Amino acid sequence: MISRVRGTRDILDLKLFNFALQTIKHYVALYHFKQIETPVLEPVELFKRSLGLETDVVSKEMFVVTSSSVEQGEESIALRPEATAATIRAFLEGSIDQVPWKVFSFGPMFRYERPQKGRYRQFYQFNIECIGAASLTQDAQIIAMLDRLFLTQFNLDNYALHINFLGTSQERAHFKATLKLFLDKQTDLCATCLKRKEANILRVFDCKTPVCQNIYTKAPQLLDCLEQESQQEWKTLQEQLKLLSVSFVVNPRLVRGLDYYNKTVFEFVSPDLGAQSAFCGGGRYDSLVSQIGGKVDQPSIGAAIGFDRLLLLLEMISNKLPLPQEPALHVIIPFEGQHSLALLLADTLIKAGLQTEVLCQGSVKTMMSKAHKKGAAYCLILGEQEQQDGTVVIKDMVKGTQETVKQIQAVSVLINR
Repeated sequence: MISRVRGTRDILDLKLFNFALQTIKHYVALYHFKQIETPVLEPVELFKRSLGLETDVVSKEMFVVTSSSVEQGEESIALRPEATAATIRAFLEGSIDQVPWKVFSFGPMFRYERPQKGRYRQFYQFNIECIGAASLTQDAQIIAMLDRLFLTQFNLDNYALHINFLGTSQERAHFKATLKLFLDKQTDLCATCLKRKEANILRVFDCKTPVCQNIYTKAPQLLDCLEQESQQEWKTLQEQLKLLSVSFVVNPRLVRGLDYYNKTVFEFVSPDLGAQSAFCGGGRYDSLVSQIGGKVDQPSIGAAIGFDRLLLLLEMISNKLPLPQEPALHVIIPFEGQHSLALLLADTLIKAGLQTEVLCQGSVKTMMSKAHKKGAAYCLILGEQEQQDGTVVIKDMVKGTQETVKQIQAVSVLINR
């Protein structure tokens, strides 16, 4: 037997998956976000420019295909590891001139990571972007939108919203220098943090090693390096969230893992997920458009919902969710000589909007047993006598009762039950 690729999974029951996806789509549409689609394949250079060469995603997690030909030369293509950079590329390539451009997308992303609970090499993200939104009021509304989505639409209650403010590039440069002086004095940093200290210093705060975490509780905080304008923006953001009744925790060590973030960053986390506790995160990125090649920058904010982790949370409370009811299944069981008549009857039922399946193999008893296992609400039995009389036997699989009706009346009888 050939098994699936490590870090991937089969989803054989899509009821919860589709419910969650349709719920999010409907909800963000109320905020006037429009759906777009971007390719799974993107140029590697797109992510090198946007995410940063020293990020884990670019340095060791991307799936890259390199090909060469006389006509094309060498070309490196990546399976997309995230969606924001691709959305910005689409914005620029589509010459969008109406901002803010509020869009969402959904689909698989790919990262070469160690598979574990809630983390796959092919995973799904619901991505939300508001491009050309200079006001931080948009930040407050998007964060509130997500909080209401999880709280009111999905009835989640065991989660917390963490927020932080990364300031401007000049303020971060000042903070990085201050942090470097602090870290240079530490002797117990793990090997990963020693590397990150030199290559991408803010990423040290992502370390989960207890020793390092204890050190970082005493480290300088970026919030202390904010100048007056950023301090006011940070204060206003918190006030607006409180005005919207959004509960949050200020996490001064929250930096997110990608280089393009500035000012607002946030994560929704749940202890029910274990070590990989974040199931939604995002923030502001005011310089990404120019990094990717745009002539005019577009201050923007976005977020991504980790769909696989959200489903883990929803599975725990699925009995409390308004999952759609499966339509009643009508199974047609013909005797050996009535298969053609069964096809005609099935065609009539399906045209009337009734979910229908025809069973054609085995004895009547065997087919009835199969219909029961499939969860059939009704079995429609066609034998030689029924064919001669133009009738059909309708058996109610729940009540155990049955009646014989004219075939031309079968649809109206079933619809009115």
